[in-house]
Amino acid sequence: MGAAEPKQDVFQAIADPTRRKVLNLLAGQEMPVNAISGHFPMSRTAVSKHLRILADAGLVQERKVGREKRYRLQPEPLLELKRWLAYYERFWENRLSVLKHLVEAEEPGESGSGSSPALGLKAAEPGGRP
Repeated sequence: MGAAEPKQDVFQAIADPTRRKVLNLLAGQEMPVNAISGHFPMSRTAVSKHLRILADAGLVQERKVGREKRYRLQPEPLLELKRWLAYYERFWENRLSVLKHLVEAEEPGESGSGSSPALGLKAAEPGGRP
């Protein structure tokens, strides 16, 4: 692979749980396809297809060592995913800030009964019903 544009979208490539597991395996070391396929209940050919999709997205790089192909992680394309997720992180942080404020505002010794309209939560009554 070179500096050519990826043929696969990074988001589509990592959408499959098998491909995410392949990336996890390759995060620590370069591996041949036989070693990778030993971690999955599928044929070597099926694993090779997953590797091809990851390579097309620029997420793995292959090199030939004798008759064997070895694969290693190329994490740079994951920066696109990180930037995309960073935008939405503010929504999670906002919810956690509201929750923290509500918990800290509750007086000590209070049983926590009542409701929390900011989060859309309603405490259960003693009988177990909201």
